[in-house]
Amino acid sequence: MKTILVTGGAGFIGSNFVHHLLGTTDATVVNLDLLTYAGNRESLEGLPSERHVFVEGDICDGPLVARLLDEHRPDAIVHFAAESHVDRSIDEPGAFIRTNVTGTQTLLDAALAYWQGGADHFRFVHVSTDEVYGTLAPEEPAFTETHRYAPNSPYAASKAAADHLARAWHRTYGLPVMITNCSNNYGPFQFPEKLIPLMLINALEGEKLPVYGDGQQRRDWLFVTDHCRAVERVLEAGEPGRVYNIGGNAEMANLDVVHLLCDLLDERVPVERPRRELIEYVTDRPGHDRRYAIDATRIRDELGWEPSVDFTEGLARTVDWYLSNREWWQRIRDGRYRSERLGVSRIGG
Repeated sequence: MKTILVTGGAGFIGSNFVHHLLGTTDATVVNLDLLTYAGNRESLEGLPSERHVFVEGDICDGPLVARLLDEHRPDAIVHFAAESHVDRSIDEPGAFIRTNVTGTQTLLDAALAYWQGGADHFRFVHVSTDEVYGTLAPEEPAFTETHRYAPNSPYAASKAAADHLARAWHRTYGLPVMITNCSNNYGPFQFPEKLIPLMLINALEGEKLPVYGDGQQRRDWLFVTDHCRAVERVLEAGEPGRVYNIGGNAEMANLDVVHLLCDLLDERVPVERPRRELIEYVTDRPGHDRRYAIDATRIRDELGWEPSVDFTEGLARTVDWYLSNREWWQRIRDGRYRSERLGVSRIGG
C-alpha cells in the first residue's frame, strides 16, 4: 500500500491512524476531513509534510471525492469519518444520517467507479462500531460477526445502515470492501465529550463528574493504537466481504473506569480531597445500552492480531498524555481551536 485515502483523519481514531501509518510505514496519506467540531488540525502536528496531504472537505461531496481518487490514485480508502456521539445523535439525528449514511454511500459510489476504471489493486475498509449490535444481557456471550443487528440509538442506526451499504456494494458490485466493528476506543487526541477524557479533564479542574444512571453500563475498552494496528492488518490481509470485530478484552463498568481515573489522577496530581467525591449521578440517557462486549476471535485466528495494551496500562498512558498536553485540550474546552466557544459538557460512553 503506497497511498491511502483516509476519511476523518483529523478526528480521534483517524488522527491516531494517520500518525501510526506515517510512523511505521512509508505510505503517503491523503487525509480528507470536514473539520467539524470534533476534527482538529492540531491533532496532526508533527507529521511529515511530504507524505501527508490534508484536504478540508466533505465526504458527501461526490465530485471532490472522485477528483481526489483520480489525482492521487490511492491503493485504498480507510473510512473513519462519522458523527459518533450518541447524545448528539439524540438531539440531532439528521446530521448523523447525512454523514454516516449518505457520506458512506457517496464514498462507495466514487470508489466503485474508480475501481471499475482499472484500480484492480484497490481496497476499501469501512470502520464501524459494536453499537450496531445493540445491547447484551449480563450473561450473554460477546458479539461475534454473525450477531444480528439491533441498533438502539440514532447513531447506532446510522452506522448500521452504513455497514449494510458497504456489504451491499461488495455483494452487488464486487467492490473489495472489508468492515470492522470496534469496541470503545480511548487514548490520545480524544475529543473531551467522551467518557474518559471528559471525566479526566473535569477531575483535573475540580468539576463534577456526571455519571449516567447507576454507572453500571459495561463497555469493552480498546486502546486506540491497538485499533490502528488492527485496521492496518485488515487493510493488508483482510478478505473482501469479510467483517472483523476488534475488541480490547477489557470489559468494565463505566463507574469502575471513573474510579480508576480518579485514583490515577490523585497519585499524579494530589489534591486535598479524593477526586471520587466529585462523582455525581445524573439521569440516564434515553435508550442507553447496558452492555457491549466484543469477541475478537476471527481477527486473531485469521489475521494474527491481538490487543497489546491492557486497560490498566492504557488508561495510565492516556492520563499521562492529557497531563502532558494540557494546551491541546484547553484550546478545545475554551473553543480557541475553532475560534469560537464550544459547550463541551456532554457525557461520553
